[in-house]
Amino acid sequence: MRQIILDTETTGLDPQQGHRIIEFAGLEMVGRKLTGKHLHLYIHPERAIDPDAQRVHGISLEFLEGKPVFAKVASEIADFLRDAELIIHNAPFDVGFLNAEFAKVGLPPVRELCANVIDTLAEARDMFPGKRNSLDALCDRFEIDRSNRTLHGALVDCELLSEVYLWMTRGQESLAMDIDVDVPGAQAGQDLTFERKPLMVKPADEAELAEHQAYLDALDKAVKGSCIWRAREAPAPTEG
Repeated sequence: MRQIILDTETTGLDPQQGHRIIEFAGLEMVGRKLTGKHLHLYIHPERAIDPDAQRVHGISLEFLEGKPVFAKVASEIADFLRDAELIIHNAPFDVGFLNAEFAKVGLPPVRELCANVIDTLAEARDMFPGKRNSLDALCDRFEIDRSNRTLHGALVDCELLSEVYLWMTRGQESLAMDIDVDVPGAQAGQDLTFERKPLMVKPADEAELAEHQAYLDALDKAVKGSCIWRAREAPAPTEG
């Protein structure tokens, strides 16, 4: 499925109070690989930027002079997102702003426009309960270099989030495959039954076991603790 890593920067915290999007960034990912296709826009908000927000992202109204207003780029953004699965850190924030902006120009909300929305903040809280799960914290946890991130910027945050998402979802690649089998003499729609031979079980050798332990050590380091597979491998306690 086509996925879009998405982030926005805004004039403030609440679109219901008239705050607007001033930066949009989206990176396309297909098959867990960035394709190089992206959309990055600066947008004039037609209003002032809150000082607290400007301290976070560093974008001034003077910088945005001459940039297009949202109505001029709304269709471009909607077309880029259409039918994709969105990956967003703290999705309710960005989706809320996009919905408010789309409504102003008569476009459908995000949930109707896109196939799905994944909130990496919610997923991180499930994976690491009780720990800090900001984008910075997750980059530190997975040892992702964020030295180029001095301020919050939509494009650099998308690049970091793409790496965080891949770390968080390692091992979740689909094992399902659609296979067309050409059997001589078979007719269309014919129910074919194949005799299954007993599966051969080949135990891992010492080198493979050592490689497995090294991989678990790397996972322990990434989560700064003991990964779930350590708990599964630990012998069950005996009674008495």
